[in-house]
Amino acid sequence: MGYFLGVNNSWAVKRFPEPEVWSEIVATKLDVNLVQFSFDLLDPMVSVDILNESVQRIRDACERYGIRLQSCFTGSIGYSSNLLLHPSAIMREHAFEWYSRAIDLSRMLRVEHVGGHMGALTMKDFSDPQRRESLLANEIEYVRSLARLCGKAGLKTLLWEPMPVPREPPSTMREAKDVLQGLRGSPTPVRLCIDVGHACNPHATDLRDKDPYAWLTELGSESPCVHVQQTDGKQDRHWPFTVAFNKVGIINGEKVLSCLDKSGSREAYIYPELAPPFEQDDEQTIDDVFQTVQYWKEYL
Repeated sequence: MGYFLGVNNSWAVKRFPEPEVWSEIVATKLDVNLVQFSFDLLDPMVSVDILNESVQRIRDACERYGIRLQSCFTGSIGYSSNLLLHPSAIMREHAFEWYSRAIDLSRMLRVEHVGGHMGALTMKDFSDPQRRESLLANEIEYVRSLARLCGKAGLKTLLWEPMPVPREPPSTMREAKDVLQGLRGSPTPVRLCIDVGHACNPHATDLRDKDPYAWLTELGSESPCVHVQQTDGKQDRHWPFTVAFNKVGIINGEKVLSCLDKSGSREAYIYPELAPPFEQDDEQTIDDVFQTVQYWKEYL
């Protein structure tokens, strides 16, 4: 039991998609052995032949460098979609199929947890109370079905990530608690993946919903994986933990862990989730990830 440091490998997207390359960077330059795999690096919807070959390459590379894939998570591609809250019923079914395939890919990669962004309402649907409630109830049933698939795949947990936008629930602690309550008794536990940079809901009426430390204290025990990023609390920045960004950022490693302790958390995987600009120098990107990992090693 305790807190464990790994990396979400979203920083490798487009730059280092080869498993052999990002695995070597993680093991030899970052010197960590835990990875949360981003689905941006392998779309679960590719053909079976491509999937099998890709999974074998990933597993071989991780074995070579002593890396354990602990979880799989949606990235920027999934986040750009309405997924299980799409206004079209056909597209919602497609999103369910995508997540079903993501769960199967997670099984193939032998991870413990899978999840991420579940859905986003359109402005039109969000503005219609009856339509909004109908879609949200439908989303809960989709997630319950996904939890059932997780159980059949041998996964421990389905993770639901709170978001910073009201149209992407849960975006408040009250909504997060309601989601968890509504899914109690699911075939596989549905829990949260709190991202400390998502506590910036511009429409939140309770100021605690804009406080990442309040989220960790109140719901940290429900979050077996935690995304960390440096941020100013105003937007979802995904900055690295470098000297320059730490001067303007509000996230402090010691305080994060203290709040998790207060929540009653017994075990959590801490994953820096960075979103470097694609225009940024590639070596600078690696250095930013390195400095971020070094920062968190001071506390873990």
